[in-house]
Amino acid sequence: MNEPRIAYAANRRIGLEGLRLLLEHDCAPVLLITTKGSHAENADQMKDLLPHARLIEGKRFREADGIQSLKDAGVDYLLSVHFPYIIPQRVLDIPTIGTLNLHPAYLPFNRGWHTPSWAIWEETTYGATLHWIENDHTVDNGPIAIRRQLQIRPEETAHELYQRVLALELEVLREAIPLLLVNDLPCTPQESTGATTHAQKDLAEIQELSLEKPMKVSDLMRLLRALTTNDRREAAYFRIRDTKYYVHVDIQREDQL
Repeated sequence: MNEPRIAYAANRRIGLEGLRLLLEHDCAPVLLITTKGSHAENADQMKDLLPHARLIEGKRFREADGIQSLKDAGVDYLLSVHFPYIIPQRVLDIPTIGTLNLHPAYLPFNRGWHTPSWAIWEETTYGATLHWIENDHTVDNGPIAIRRQLQIRPEETAHELYQRVLALELEVLREAIPLLLVNDLPCTPQESTGATTHAQKDLAEIQELSLEKPMKVSDLMRLLRALTTNDRREAAYFRIRDTKYYVHVDIQREDQL
């Protein structure tokens, strides 16, 4: 086939690095979709790398003019890398081959939000997955293109695990690009056994620690690790009278001291 025409929807540092991977393979997206305003991370750098690509910012990709831009671009793929907005069906129907999403989890485990935290707390299989998006009815449930596992270390916090899975996601994307270019990516249905999904708000349900409730030390340490992210507002906390006290942990192996 001819070189595929790609619309690239991305955010954050990993979105920038993913774009660089595409350019390393001489595959420049014809259309760039970035976030806008306070949510725009690394958007300017991506624009600099693709000065001649059509640009859609913010949620305009799902409005009439944005949809028309996607249609006019004649895209074969829509590739989403940590893009924070839901992609509606009217957009998913535009690419001639399909829409792909890079997700920091080993699907079907940990669909949705805060994947390192839930992987640690629920002790699920973890890793990175590139999957197809076929509909907008459910989250992260489309067929698998490529996925790779990552072993969780016993001293690792959610923040530390997230840094490692970001690197693994880029390896998955690096592996996928040559297959994408020749339309040879796998499309394997996800297993239903063991599937887990969490919304953004779910983390709040496990944050509060009871100072009176007995808890195994192993469970407590796993919970504290799961809730040690880059945002201290997501940390575990306990209350004394009307004051909350948040707890972050730093765990090191003996040979690292």
